[in-house]
Amino acid sequence: MTAALDYDADLTIRGEGPPLVMIPGMDATGRLFYRQAPLLARSYGVATYATRDSARTMEDLLADLDVVLGALAPGGVPATVFGESFGGTVALSYALSRPGRVAELVLLNTFPRFGPQARLRLANLALRLTPVNPMPLVRRWTARRLTASRTGPDDVRRFLAVSADTTLEGYRNRLRMLRDFDVRDRLGEIRAPTLILAAEEDHIVPSVEQARLMADSIPDATVRILEGHGHECVISPELDLHAILTAWTRRVGA
Repeated sequence: MTAALDYDADLTIRGEGPPLVMIPGMDATGRLFYRQAPLLARSYGVATYATRDSARTMEDLLADLDVVLGALAPGGVPATVFGESFGGTVALSYALSRPGRVAELVLLNTFPRFGPQARLRLANLALRLTPVNPMPLVRRWTARRLTASRTGPDDVRRFLAVSADTTLEGYRNRLRMLRDFDVRDRLGEIRAPTLILAAEEDHIVPSVEQARLMADSIPDATVRILEGHGHECVISPELDLHAILTAWTRRVGA
C-alpha cells in the first residue's frame, strides 16, 4: 500500500509515460507549474504538489518526496526529478541521498549553496520583526524581480493569485534550510544525467554562474541558458519545458 501525505499537498498527477515530478520553489505550490505541467504531460506522467510548510529539515521534504514518487511511480521506478529554485535544492539532495530513484535530474534557476548568507539572515530577521503578515507585501515586491520582459501582466497577476497562500511559517522554514544547505563538495557524486537550466535575466539568483559552477562538478551535466527569461520563468508563455526536455533526452540517449 502506498503511504499517504499527512498534509494538504494538492498532489496532482496527469498524463501517461515515464514519471516526472516537479518540485516547487520558495512559494511551495505546484500550481505555479500551470503552464509547464500540461505540456510535459504529453510525454510524461507528471506529478505536481505543494511542499510541507511545517517541514523543518531537508530530510522532512525528502521523505514527503518519497511518498509523492510512491504514488507517481509505484515499485520504485526511477523518475525524472525536476526542481525549480528552492525546489532545486530538494532535487539535488534527493539525487544524492536516493540515487536509485532518479533517472534524470533537471534543475532550474538553482544553486548548490545560497550566497551571500547575509541576505538570508536579513530576510529572516525582517519577517520575524514585521508586526503583520508580510507575505502579501513580499509577493508584490518580488513579483517583477521574479519575472522578466517576456512575462506579461496577466501572468504576473496569476502568479500573485496562485502564490497568495504562501505562509510565513513555510517561508521562514525554507529560509532556515537554505542557511544550512551546501552540497558543493558532493556534486561529483551525482550519477544521473543532469540538465541545468538558467534564466539569463534572473535577478534573484545568479543562475547562469551557478549553472556553470554545478556543471563543472556534475559528471554528466548539460547547461542551457534561457535567454530573455527571469527567475519565475515557468509561468512564461514563451517557455516550453516539454520541447527543451525532449531535445535533451534525445541527445542524452543518442
